Amino acid sequence: MSVANPQSNNRQPNSGVRGRPFAKGNGGRKPGSKNRTTLVAEALLKGEEEALVRKAIELGKAGDTQMLKFLLDRILPKERSVHLDLPTVDGPFVAVDALAAVIDAVSTGQIAPSEAAVLVNALVTYARVKSFIGG
Repeated sequence: MSVANPQSNNRQPNSGVRGRPFAKGNGGRKPGSKNRTTLVAEALLKGEEEALVRKAIELGKAGDTQMLKFLLDRILPKERSVHLDLPTVDGPFVAVDALAAVIDAVSTGQIAPSEAAVLVNALVTYARVKSFIGG
């Protein structure tokens, strides 16, 4: 059993060039341009968008769970704005009050724990910076 020599090909390790570069003056495909498959699919579906969406909704309502998940993943926002009445963080003791307000919002179901984690991280970072600069 032989082990292939990793240096046997002519490429130098970590050369910084991936693949074959474009010829001079050819920068490749323009940003935003679509490949042929996408163009063909768009041409075939042109004018059918509304009917396809209606059919997808019917399938979801009829109990097709995969279609329902597909629709909801695209309709519902991934993130949402969180509105909480937090005290102005002037120092470490006020930061504790703000953290208590965030925990209370989670316990009452006003915000999700993942949203609270983002808020807590922001509050802690703000309090650290504030104490660092002597605020």
